[in-house]
Amino acid sequence: MTSKPTPEQHLRDLARLRRVRDRIDREYAQPLDVEALARGVNMSAGHLSRQFRIAYGESPYGYLMTRRIERAMALLRRGDLSVTEVCFEVGCSSLGTFSTRFTELVGMPPSAYRQQQADATAGIPSCVAKQVTRPIRNREARASGHT
Repeated sequence: MTSKPTPEQHLRDLARLRRVRDRIDREYAQPLDVEALARGVNMSAGHLSRQFRIAYGESPYGYLMTRRIERAMALLRRGDLSVTEVCFEVGCSSLGTFSTRFTELVGMPPSAYRQQQADATAGIPSCVAKQVTRPIRNREARASGHT
C-alpha cells in the first residue's frame, strides 16, 4: 500500500523535478542519464521517471532529446554545420539515433530540414524563429488538431 505524499513532500518533489528539468536545459549537450539525474536530487531513477512524466508529460530522456533536437534545429537553420557536426554538438553520440529522433519530432530527416530551413527563416529574429519552429511530436499535433 502506497501512502499519498503530504503537501509539503509534494512541493519538495516538484522543486526537485524542476531542478532536474533546469539541469537538462543547461547541460543538454553533456552525457546525461536518468540515474545521474536522479542521484543529483536524491531520488531513485524509477521514482524520478514516474514523477517527471506526471509533472511534464514526458520522460526525462524524452525531455532531454526534445531539448537536443530544438538546439539542433537552430544549428541546422544556421546552415554552417553538417548534420554530423550538429549531432555531436548537441550531445548525441549516435548519428542514427539522432536522425531517427529528429525525424520523429520534426517530421523530416535533419538533412532535409537543413536544406528546407536554411533560407526560410532569413530575416526573422532568432527568438521568434525558435518559438515558431519548436518541434511538436506528430502524435501531439494530431491530438490537438494541428497539422
